[in-house]
Amino acid sequence: MTNDKQTVAVIDYGMGNLHSVASALSHVAPEQNVMVTSDPAVVAAADRVVFPGVGAIRDCMAEIKRLGFDKLLREQVATGKPVLGICVGMQALMESSEENKGVDCIGILPGKVRFFGENHKDATGDYLKVPHMGWNQVHHNDHPLWAGIAQDSRFYFVHSFYVFAEDRSLVAASCDYGLSFHAALNRGNLFAVQFHPEKSHTAGLQLLKNFLHWNGQA
Repeated sequence: MTNDKQTVAVIDYGMGNLHSVASALSHVAPEQNVMVTSDPAVVAAADRVVFPGVGAIRDCMAEIKRLGFDKLLREQVATGKPVLGICVGMQALMESSEENKGVDCIGILPGKVRFFGENHKDATGDYLKVPHMGWNQVHHNDHPLWAGIAQDSRFYFVHSFYVFAEDRSLVAASCDYGLSFHAALNRGNLFAVQFHPEKSHTAGLQLLKNFLHWNGQA
């Protein structure tokens, strides 16, 4: 961890309420400079990068590729600087998604994004609503981003598709919604979550605070 004043770039590719993410980041670390930006030069110069997103993956990937953020994200991950993916930002980091009849994603992390299904059920056979929307428990490992967050804390989710990582060593947290899915992934300086930390009250704000003081190492 480090407490030096740094700059944080929130990537803006036209998808989602990025200012709610930026506001939460500024709230937990007012001494840091948080910028919502679509400028690749600003992202490249930042000390850490946040990659959020909501909406259909096809539209998101179209804008990500049009603006060159797929290449830029690969470069930023390669630099070793801390990078945080949120919700569709996490899904876009995978190889592909079943959404919109199949979409190729950025492919930084191995694995696919799968649909819960039209007739999704729990273990007792009761139907579960899709999208998975609301609070759910997250079971995490001992990564630095979970510091100060109790095991099985509740986070806020909104998604119809879930991440399945091929390499289980990347799984930093899991969640159950009729099946066990990967709620967070980590590889080196890259950390990604399916839930919305900016909407997850105390636990979510703690995770963002941990990210803003993380040195990018497990």
